[in-house]
Amino acid sequence: MTPTPAGQHDEPRWYEIRVQGRLDARWAAWFDGLSVLATDDGTTLRGPVADQAALHGVLQRVRDVGLPLLSVTQVEPGQPAAPAGEPR
Repeated sequence: MTPTPAGQHDEPRWYEIRVQGRLDARWAAWFDGLSVLATDDGTTLRGPVADQAALHGVLQRVRDVGLPLLSVTQVEPGQPAAPAGEPR
């Protein structure tokens, strides 16, 4: 992945954030509208994030909920979610 200098991308980047533990779909609003998907090993939050500050905000909310963070991966918008235990 090549770093992009600040201010040089107009479109939000998509992220897949995996946490240990279960959240249901009603948590989507709490996580800025990211999709909340149940997986075999926990929950995946997936969708566009405006910028690094917004990403840090989402990660702070993960911390506030108290679920262990498993991974944060930048993904392509049309890319299907990775099955549990598979690296990107």
